[in-house]
Order: sequence, then C-alpha cells, then structure tokens
Amino acid sequence: MRLFLFTLLLFIGLPVFAQKKYYLLVGTYTSGKSTGMYVYDFNPMNGSTQVVDSVQTPNPSYVAVAPNQKFVYAVSETQRGNYSGKVRSFLFDKKNGGLDYVNEAPSVGDNPCYIVVDKTGRWVIVANYSSGTLAVLPIKKDGSVGEAVSNYRHWGKGVNEQRQEAPHVHSTVLSPDNKYLFVQDLGIDKIIVYSFNENSGAIAPKDSVKLQDGSGPRHFTFHPAGKWAYLVQEMGGTVTAFHYQKGELKKIQTISALPPDFKQSFSSADIHVSKDGKFLYASTRDAANILTIFKIDQKTGKLSVAGYQSVLGKTPRNFNFDPAGNYLLVANQNSNNIVVFKVNHQTGMLTDTGQRIDVGNPVCIKWIEGP
Repeated sequence: MRLFLFTLLLFIGLPVFAQKKYYLLVGTYTSGKSTGMYVYDFNPMNGSTQVVDSVQTPNPSYVAVAPNQKFVYAVSETQRGNYSGKVRSFLFDKKNGGLDYVNEAPSVGDNPCYIVVDKTGRWVIVANYSSGTLAVLPIKKDGSVGEAVSNYRHWGKGVNEQRQEAPHVHSTVLSPDNKYLFVQDLGIDKIIVYSFNENSGAIAPKDSVKLQDGSGPRHFTFHPAGKWAYLVQEMGGTVTAFHYQKGELKKIQTISALPPDFKQSFSSADIHVSKDGKFLYASTRDAANILTIFKIDQKTGKLSVAGYQSVLGKTPRNFNFDPAGNYLLVANQNSNNIVVFKVNHQTGMLTDTGQRIDVGNPVCIKWIEGP
C-alpha cells in the first residue's frame, strides 16, 4: 500500500512529504471584518483550508514565527503618537493550531509594519514605518518579549513631498548567516545595512545603498543560494537585483515589474523567490493587481520577465509559497480574500486552483509545520 501511495504521489508531481500537516497563519487589518490573526489547517493535496483558531489583536499586519515554531510574534500597526506601537507574542499549539496571547512590549515607534525573528530565536527586530525607527527586542525563555535592547532612528527625506517627507522604515531583513540586518527605508530611498550581534542583540550602522530618487524601497529577499538579493520598490514599480557577499550589496540590475506601456496607478508591495530558486515573484497593487513573474539567470542572478498573473482580487499586499513550494497564496487586502494558485515548477507560471479563503483585509501569510 505504501509503495502504491509513493508511486501515485510521484505520478501527480507532488513530493512524498506533501502529506505532512501545515498550518497557515494570516495577519490582517482589523478596521473591517477582521478581528485579528487567524490559523488555518492547509491541505497540501489540493490547496483547501479550514479555519481552526483565531485571536483578537489590533492590526497584526505582519507576523513572524520563531525557529522552534512554538511562538508567534505580530506587530500592532497603530499610530497614536509618542511611539505607541506594540509587538505582541503568542504561544502556538502544534497539536490543534491554537494561539494564546503571552504579552506585549513597545516597538519603539509608530505604525510597526514588519517583524522578523533571528535564527537563534532570541531576538525580534521590528520596523516602525511612521517614525522611521527600528528596534531589537529580546525573547525570554517563556516566549514573551522584553523591552528593546537596541534601537535606531533614521533621518532625512526624499523627493516626493507627500510620501517621503521623513524616513519610513518598511522592512528589517536578516542575512542568511544572521550577521547583518538590511533595513529598507521608503522615505529616504536607501537600504541601511547594520551589523547584528546575535549574542547581545546589538546593531550598528555599517553601510548604506542609495536607490533611485522617488523609488521607495519596500521589501527585500535573498536567493536560496545566498549570493544574490532582490529589492522591490513600492513607488517606482521596479525590482533591483544585487550581488551579495559578507554584508555588502552590489547593484547588478533594475527591471520594471509593470507590463509594457502600463500607465495607470500602481504601488508595488511584496517579493519572494521560489523554493527552487528559479523564479522571482513581485506583487503590484492599485490598478495593476498583478504578480510579475521573473526568471532568474542561474549564472548571473539577473532577471527577465516570464509573465504576469492577475491576482484575481484587489490589492495584493503580501503573498507566500506553501512550505513545499507547490502553491502560492496571495493575500488580497481590499477584496477580503486569499487566492490559492498552483505553481508550475518548469515555467514559473501560476494556475488558479479555485480555492479561496474569505477573511477580512488579509495582509500577511506565514506557515508552521504541524506535528
């Protein structure tokens, strides 16, 4: 019987481990139908989902999972002034997918919009958009977060007086070796590179990379091979490719994520590389509502457009691959749904599975492997 199942899985093109259990975590904005963060049981055989738990928490617009997958951390993207942003911690039960609130701590800024857990599981690093600040918070043994041990504020402004009147820290991404922190600042068109000490949580400015004026750097990701990195620019609708080595970035290409002759409103949002490292995907919102699919040259890291895919909804804020890399899920913030696509590993193209998750204002997708 086991041999038959193994042969069947190979025949339909799914890896044998596709029968493993996965939980899907969804962060949202809570100004509409949503009340917080949601957990779904994900079926890797057909991409269907079933909600198993939810927890009330205000505007958990970005979520991070600890390496041990026992704890989940979420920002509370609110702006009441006086650095009122929060980071909240939750205990996750792999047996039933349950979430339980643990505690909260100040994010040392306003409108925290991005959070990451370092590879040791001892620190969370948060980006505060409106205040242009970032902070490192310790994780205690019980999974709770403590007061920040390091924080920085950026200075300056950009050429766009409406969007770049001040620094706007949009994401905090650690290098694969956990030694460097890359901070994308939309307000000053720069990536600020910090050294990161995983023993003390200390960060220190090391370098900066200037992007095109008015481009608005937003999200950043590394190639699985570790020698390339990619940045999506929210205001420019472009993707920049870098050669990466030991904390240093060297620009090798900037390419548009927009279809030729596209003249309508747009703002790019998220960026991810496929699990096999062959393709890169970038989301663009407003009138575009597409994913742009790029083929990655495996020798140079440069990009070429392979195609465009409608997200079948409005405002693709965030998207992510399932842990096996067979599906790509798109969180459409303003159409209140998540669309599940099947990934063609040969071409990078996407096919609508017909599966939908109805949830209010979804903006972040993360995964936890089940027991």
